[in-house]
Amino acid sequence: MSMSELLIENQGAVRILTMNRPEKHNALNTALTQALVDALWQAERDAEVHAVVLTGAGKSFCAGADTSEFSALVPEDPQAVNARADLTTGLHLAFSRMSKPVVAAVRGNALGGGAGLAIACDLAVMAENVRFGYPELKHGIVAAVVMSNLVRQLGRKHAFELLAMGEPINGPRALALGLANRVEPDDRVLEAALEVAAKLASWSPIAMGTTKRLFHRVAELTLEEGLAAGRDTNVIMRGFRKAAK
Repeated sequence: MSMSELLIENQGAVRILTMNRPEKHNALNTALTQALVDALWQAERDAEVHAVVLTGAGKSFCAGADTSEFSALVPEDPQAVNARADLTTGLHLAFSRMSKPVVAAVRGNALGGGAGLAIACDLAVMAENVRFGYPELKHGIVAAVVMSNLVRQLGRKHAFELLAMGEPINGPRALALGLANRVEPDDRVLEAALEVAAKLASWSPIAMGTTKRLFHRVAELTLEEGLAAGRDTNVIMRGFRKAAK
């Protein structure tokens, strides 16, 4: 199944979403952003899909927002501006709200919104020579929506350096900072991401979904609150196991 901006295929229980604007380094215009939101939630609803891989066609993962669309979102049309901002926010929220794990296969450019998309995924496999970063200040704009995830995943000093300096980093540096899970040669990135996703897809969907929901919940709680949430989930899962016997 495919559409012009996004290619969708299954490999066993893994759904592969390929951003398909290679001539634009898969820059996120409204059509592609909407297609991604729709496809992620479609994968979430499909009982045959247990994990998702997100990648990009051509040389890059995603070069960020398609700035050529910005001129159409003029201040005189606040409804259009708000709708586009809501769509972008909804895309970045989808990854943590889904019960199914999403693995990013990141090659070439992953810049601005593309960098934010990569780390919004649950796991990221990056190329050794990836160009990962937030160059927004160089263009007189702000890394706004993507900032929240970055700050949560890095210490303040490293996060601010990436935002303020605007310099891209490579795969080994991303791995050292904890923004990548694995680093591979460029031609091995998608294969490695599929291997990771297949492993994730082999677990019980109920156990995986519950693990992911609890993970994102406890990340925002105090230790005591997190332990209480874990205790409640422990009781629920024991019930699941008993019922399955």
